Amino acid sequence: MHTSIVRTHAVAIVGMEGRIIDVETHVAPGLVAFNLVGLPDAGVKESKERVRAALQTCGIKWVEHRVTVNLSPAAIPKMGSGFDLAIAMGILALKNLIKTPRLESTVFVGELGLDGSVQPVRGVLPAVLEARRQGFINIVVPAQQAKEAQLVPGINVVPVEHLGQLVVAFGGKPLQQSIMLKRRVEVESPESEPVLNHPKDLSDVKGQNFAVEAMVTAAAGGHHLLLVGEPGSGKTMLAQRLPGILPPLEAETALEVTAIQSVAGRIRNATGLVAYPPLEAPHHSASMVAMVGGGTGLPQPGAVSLAHGGVLFLDEATEFAPKVLDALRQPLEQGEIHIHRAKAQLTFPARFQLILATNPCPCGYAISRKHQCNCSSLQRRRYLNRLSGPLLDRLDIQIPVVAPTVRELDEPTAYTSETALQKVKLARELACERWKNLGIYTNAQLPSQVLRSAEMGLEPEVSDLVRTALSKATMSLRGVDRALRVARTIADLRGSESVGAQDFGKALQYRTGVKNV
Repeated sequence: MHTSIVRTHAVAIVGMEGRIIDVETHVAPGLVAFNLVGLPDAGVKESKERVRAALQTCGIKWVEHRVTVNLSPAAIPKMGSGFDLAIAMGILALKNLIKTPRLESTVFVGELGLDGSVQPVRGVLPAVLEARRQGFINIVVPAQQAKEAQLVPGINVVPVEHLGQLVVAFGGKPLQQSIMLKRRVEVESPESEPVLNHPKDLSDVKGQNFAVEAMVTAAAGGHHLLLVGEPGSGKTMLAQRLPGILPPLEAETALEVTAIQSVAGRIRNATGLVAYPPLEAPHHSASMVAMVGGGTGLPQPGAVSLAHGGVLFLDEATEFAPKVLDALRQPLEQGEIHIHRAKAQLTFPARFQLILATNPCPCGYAISRKHQCNCSSLQRRRYLNRLSGPLLDRLDIQIPVVAPTVRELDEPTAYTSETALQKVKLARELACERWKNLGIYTNAQLPSQVLRSAEMGLEPEVSDLVRTALSKATMSLRGVDRALRVARTIADLRGSESVGAQDFGKALQYRTGVKNV
């Protein structure tokens, strides 16, 4: 065999982005070897054995020469098993078992089983987006992920179940059916599909109308929320219902959310973009990597990115490691998380609404109306001080939640999820229209210099209340700013262009309620 080279194309996933990789296969006379170069990780290096076994199982004689496969550019880390198809197609082309003209316009994404079957891989959606951006005409993907790949228009998606299909599609002879092993059939799990709606209704929450009002305000303005209350008071019920009163995702955010789910391997048979805000609720034992992302091998998005466009709920917040909680400060401010590693620097989107729920003390009954608290004042302070000041300062709404009385349980519920969603949509539309020239979509994003502008619509009484609060040092300037943002949202919920003293007073209740318990 003479020295020859064939080039195929694959995609490396780096963070949330795909990078086109040229898979150059070189065969030359010499000592029989199969070398894989170009900064592959352990998963990519194992491609040699998977490809060899798959070809031999399909009746294709292995190349008895020196084979070198280069993954270019070499500076980009290659991780995972998604390069198998591109490597196999390069070897098939060198053996003249397929025709090569279409290789230049095609990208191959998929893992090979030892029987030649094509298995799913992570990150198919970002891979298809990158292939289209680079002008490729076709992309070959595992048949199980065809629906996910077809979410991207403008590129021809070729789903395959077995390597034999590709051989025929590229002008080769059909493989002997007796050699092709029966592919394992996977039972689709309903949990593999991203949650697209939230059936839990806000009307299920009884006797907590004040907290429900605060939840609706948080949803309308995009405000972060702290719930402090005794066990069984309904903190978790409230938090789980927030995604159900948030508007559906905008097209751009929906694409980002779906891409994150793809990279995380949570999409199995997508029927469309993730349309509704996700809810992510990690356990309080979650590590730093689980929260912010990263890890060895293929870097994975953490809980802050999986909650992008939706809600991150941290139950028993004071039980989380302090350094894990403080790591939330960057995504809360910037809407993205930067992960720095020795081999790469990755950025994942992480714009979410944060809900913290915690007991007020170790025993949980510091503010209970029914149970006696046995904790000392020092124990209570130490317990809540596990939530750092800088983190608490980023939570616009902080309210106590106490177990309702029998009389409160009999009161009619303030909202259903449907009625709350309609109010939230109208309030967000008002805010979006008011701040469209600033590129701001929710009141929680308002910069400080805008809070006292004419566009805010502050009535004179509100300005007097602000000056009084600052002169008496009852609130810091930053605390007043956050109260003004919440007051603007409260006014939007009642459809008012002006912010009155009543709106600001209610915002102060939401802001200082926990401090007064």
